[in-house]
Amino acid sequence: MSHIPPLDPMVAARKGFRESEERLKRFWTAVDVAEGEGGWSVTLDGRTPKTPGHAKLTLPTQAAAQLVADEWAAQGEFIDPGTMPATRLASTAIDRVSQVREAVAEELAAYAGTDLLCYPAEAPGSLVAQQAREWGTWLVWARDLGVPLQVAEGVTHRSQDPAAVARVRELALALDDFALTGLAALVPLLGSAVLGLAVQRGEVSGELAYDLSRIDEAFQESRWGVDEENAARTAARRAEAALFDRWFRVLEG
Repeated sequence: MSHIPPLDPMVAARKGFRESEERLKRFWTAVDVAEGEGGWSVTLDGRTPKTPGHAKLTLPTQAAAQLVADEWAAQGEFIDPGTMPATRLASTAIDRVSQVREAVAEELAAYAGTDLLCYPAEAPGSLVAQQAREWGTWLVWARDLGVPLQVAEGVTHRSQDPAAVARVRELALALDDFALTGLAALVPLLGSAVLGLAVQRGEVSGELAYDLSRIDEAFQESRWGVDEENAARTAARRAEAALFDRWFRVLEG
């Protein structure tokens, strides 16, 4: 999404985080979490690290702070930002999403206008039936949530009810900055605002939602096979979806 920086690797420095190509050594021994003003902070040798925007790394729940702290504790001799996705989510929420909430919600609502679940395959029959069965369940769920979406015929774009799109925006804005950040990263991964909201609300696991988002691809793989590179990419994205699911759960406390 244009208002949210990609969750690229972010390198930590002694006085906070900064983006850099340089490898930095671990500079702390003890990692903990501490409750204070504004929530729960990660501490490194008793001091709270800062985000790239120079804000304290403070989260709303102890469980969320512990998830981030565990990433810092797991670092070896050198800091590996690629193994710190929760830290990056927290930093993005604090530095960026808090400043552009309305724009982020608008972009999430736009996904509802072209939601993956509204564009099923036209053939073969077995794939059509599977998508109708498995996606249909979540379209009904979305309708009950106040987001009634219409299924398109073929690849032709079908405009959705503006009230349904507005409802997605409303649901997004009801989230705090941290959950909104997770949703804004998960929805593009799935191509579906409906599935993203279902994960955020604990209705479906991140892994299952990812599997639902790629029914077509899985069908093709069952017929033609899959190479190692694509298999690795799929596994990585599935793990990413699982991480977002865990992120939402720790934000609940």
